[in-house]
Amino acid sequence: MALPQSALSELLEAFRTGDGVDLIRESVRVALQELIEIEATEHIGAAPYERTPERVTDRNGHRPRILTTKDGDVELRIPKLRKGSFLPVILEPRRRIDQALYAVVMEAYVHGVSTRSVDDLVEAMGSDSGISKSEVSRICAGLDEQVGAFRTRPLDHIEFPYVYLDATYLNVRNQTSQVVSMAVVVATGIAADGSREVLGLDVGDSEDETFWRGFLTSLKQRGLHGVRLVISDQHAGLVKALKRSFQGAGHQRCRVHFARNLLAHVPKSHVDMVAAVFRTAFAQPDAAAWDEVRDQLAKSFPKIGPLMDEAKPEVLAFATFPRAHWQKIWSTNPLERVNKEIKRRARVVGIFPNPAAVIRLVGAVLADMHDEWQAGDRRYLSEGSMALLYPDSDTGPIAAIDSGE
Repeated sequence: MALPQSALSELLEAFRTGDGVDLIRESVRVALQELIEIEATEHIGAAPYERTPERVTDRNGHRPRILTTKDGDVELRIPKLRKGSFLPVILEPRRRIDQALYAVVMEAYVHGVSTRSVDDLVEAMGSDSGISKSEVSRICAGLDEQVGAFRTRPLDHIEFPYVYLDATYLNVRNQTSQVVSMAVVVATGIAADGSREVLGLDVGDSEDETFWRGFLTSLKQRGLHGVRLVISDQHAGLVKALKRSFQGAGHQRCRVHFARNLLAHVPKSHVDMVAAVFRTAFAQPDAAAWDEVRDQLAKSFPKIGPLMDEAKPEVLAFATFPRAHWQKIWSTNPLERVNKEIKRRARVVGIFPNPAAVIRLVGAVLADMHDEWQAGDRRYLSEGSMALLYPDSDTGPIAAIDSGE
């Protein structure tokens, strides 16, 4: 690739000054930036300030992006578009995840908590297992900075009427070197324009109210607002924390998790039948249909009656929202792919050396997933259907999270 005169002039100036400039890294930055601009021109159908019949949109400034290379971190400028999105091929979506996985495995090796398989993993990654502690620290520091910026970014740019909360569990060594199961909690949200974002991540005890309250408070402090419905499982600590952190918002108890809890009180020989009957309550989700199914099942399985009575307001909370949204908001299933990807990557590590290593790897997984969502052309929910959330008249009562204890 022949660099244009402007790029050559920029590079020549860096060579002339030299003071405090890493010339190799600067050369890499200039070359990569030019490749990005060329790709953006092809994507748009026109160069900056050029008028062509093939132009499909316009540039709208740049956003900064750090890319880690063998020559160090380089700061690139990614063109923003007025319509649509653009993510250059150079920024491979999985690059950051692979670096995080590498860093976690090597940290385990350096700290002596790895197994014999670590050497095989490192060899498969194309590296020597004799990596130094300083190199591991350098990799980890760079990733921690990226993940930290992602986890603390502002969320006040748009309302998020729907927020999903869920937890998955990983094995982690604590301060006494014991292996314990820790909850990785993830928050995602659907914005007012129908797009989807990863909102937050933390590691702790999923049944601890103080932990959940701290996590939810951090989301609000970063600007999360406009929440209409929180979709989650019935973690004891989470439900109590929601009453304090999101008063007035609706709470949708995941219907899939509730169905599993319900079926646990049914003999195995009757599970399929009960599940089929229970699903009919959602064909026309209202109080009458729910009560009819409840009475039908309680005749044969008395324990089901009180369970359905208690869960009714929260399991049916979705029904007061636009019908086009029901399948996306009546359970935490939209987080299933997220959790599966976390589990897939974590399986390689097995046992994490510390909670910070969990944040590093899972944060990288979520950051890349977030980038993919933002770069996609399709919205998770259409803008037309999202407009139904903001009518002039009230949509009626929902299963509100009150301020009770």
